[in-house]
Amino acid sequence: MFTILTQKKIRRFISIRRGYYSLILITGLIVFALLAELFVNNRAIAVRYNGNWYFPTYGQMIPGSVFGLDYDYETNYRDLGRKFEEAGKGDWVLLPPAPFNAYENDLRPDAYPPFQPSLSERHFLGTDIAGRDILARLVYGFRIAILFSLALTAMNYMVGISLGCMMGYWGGWFDLLFQRMIEIWSNIPLLYVIIILSSLIVPSFFMLMVIMTLFGWVGITWVMRTAAYREKAREYVWAARALGASNFRIIFRHIIPNTLSVIITFAPFSISGGIVALTSLDYLGFGLPPPTPSWGELLQQGWQNMDSWWIVGSVVLSMIVTLTAVTFIGEAVREAFDPRRHTVYE
Repeated sequence: MFTILTQKKIRRFISIRRGYYSLILITGLIVFALLAELFVNNRAIAVRYNGNWYFPTYGQMIPGSVFGLDYDYETNYRDLGRKFEEAGKGDWVLLPPAPFNAYENDLRPDAYPPFQPSLSERHFLGTDIAGRDILARLVYGFRIAILFSLALTAMNYMVGISLGCMMGYWGGWFDLLFQRMIEIWSNIPLLYVIIILSSLIVPSFFMLMVIMTLFGWVGITWVMRTAAYREKAREYVWAARALGASNFRIIFRHIIPNTLSVIITFAPFSISGGIVALTSLDYLGFGLPPPTPSWGELLQQGWQNMDSWWIVGSVVLSMIVTLTAVTFIGEAVREAFDPRRHTVYE
């Protein structure tokens, strides 16, 4: 399945332990975030009532009247579990370990939020200033941030790799024209553009991704332009051209696959940059609209409420762990795929 050279690179990556274990950690966090409804959610995983089974987590809303309650809106499964225990009829509710979602306000009649971490209340990392569970907002905020970053990296790479390879391969007036265009485009301040658009319309996930893609492809374009200049002088390119391969086939079937080490090396750093960019925009108030779960919004709350150490502490620790792990992955990939380690001189 893999060439001998690729197998050597993979074994080299595995031998770099901090990068390998960081990859396992990040993969586990992503899987956990994608399945977050099973672990952090106010919907029950399973309910047994009058001999019938219900699985509300990924299903439709189940009104309280279905379980004998006197309302028709969505069931409060924490209260339902307590009522089942008091009734003692054998009915039961299986709740996630953290039975709160990212939007739910858990308020108390005798105190004002934010509330400190509490095992008895099952707010393991406390609540924010609106009474929302910090753990839930961290988990769902991570899911939004990592999906945003992965999608942004993919879109930047599609534009930057294609354009950069064409610039390096064709050269001439095509290369000069796009060089001047990129230099002009790079001088447009991204933050000002986002501020202007945020004042006109409510920013959405897709809108932010499109705006950042419009400015984020430049870096990888320069790298791939240089790589394409180098690769187009190789013998395999001349052989493909002699066999009648078209320019697009040479670029996308020969040059890009042979620059895969460059692409893979830059990917982890691009992902971490996407996470930091979204968090920064949310912190400044120009990112996703509230009450969307966001690490940047939690940082802003922590800055405004320094006495509530659990708010800023939890999000700062989460960012340190995530960005450090992604950085370790990037360093390990860069070393494992370093072409100088696998070059054979004839």
